Amino acid sequence: MTAFSVLDLSPIVEGGDARRALLETTAFAQAADRLGFNRFWVAEHHNMPGIASAATAIVVGQIAGATERIRVGSGGVMLPNHPPLVIAEQFGTLEALYPGRIDLGLGRAPGTDGETAKALRRYFSAADQFPRDVMELQAFLDDPVEGQRVTAWPGAGAKVPIWLLGSSLFSAELAAHLGLPFAFASHFAPELLMQALEIYRTGFRPSKALDKPYAMAAINVFAAEDDAAALRLSTSMQQAFAAVVTGKPGKVKPPVDDITRVLDAREIAAVQSRLTYAAIGGRETVRDKLAAFASQTGVDEVMVTGMVFDIDDRIRSLEITAEAVKGL
Repeated sequence: MTAFSVLDLSPIVEGGDARRALLETTAFAQAADRLGFNRFWVAEHHNMPGIASAATAIVVGQIAGATERIRVGSGGVMLPNHPPLVIAEQFGTLEALYPGRIDLGLGRAPGTDGETAKALRRYFSAADQFPRDVMELQAFLDDPVEGQRVTAWPGAGAKVPIWLLGSSLFSAELAAHLGLPFAFASHFAPELLMQALEIYRTGFRPSKALDKPYAMAAINVFAAEDDAAALRLSTSMQQAFAAVVTGKPGKVKPPVDDITRVLDAREIAAVQSRLTYAAIGGRETVRDKLAAFASQTGVDEVMVTGMVFDIDDRIRSLEITAEAVKGL
């Protein structure tokens, strides 16, 4: 049976602020916990006025403290922005506070634009050192060895599960080589999904972490009482995608009845390409599309996401999704 999880971007909506966004993310996580989803992840983004989860480890701690059962983690921490020792300490602390419930998903991208990346990174070529940094972080979270001069306290021996995240083929190859679970960002970069999964599965080497491949893929989901209402909900994310494509990110806009009134043909085409993998509709439509996605990809786990403007609509979308996926 396919597992289902949730990715939330902690959206800052027009008329709202970061505090409201973070409180709503917490309420959303509590709903995911109540509804039986497997894990709840938040992502590191910078210089994005519409996303409140830049300090990802802090947000993970807030969510873990407000939930009871669900695994909580990063989808992901952009490792080239940080010294591995610092991430080991942060997630070692989270594991100490919430044992057995913390995930550490790692990305290679900056999670921002080039200029902001320069402000963040210890050295701008940090992404080139990603494999080395992943292995260094693994060592910090593993049991200390005799003669080890630098140890993460907390962190040493925590063995927080590490995932590699990707929107291209690089992390698929690295996850296979290191024997780590792999998650693909098909909710915004769908083009290479199937090729990345094939590379991961065929190249997988068993490790202490996994004896066989474990793959997850993300899909945009907007569920409502009927297809028309769900399509309207999706227009907030369509506007957000268009804003990123045009280099003008901002706060999340309310939904509209007709997307062609606010986006031009070029923007709509760019948005639709990002929504290649999407389940937008009422309960039956969402069920059929999620079943098809799980069958097409063969992934072990599906991560649903969707930038919905109103928190009540966001929670209701998740409730309908939970009903739709029962038995899948």
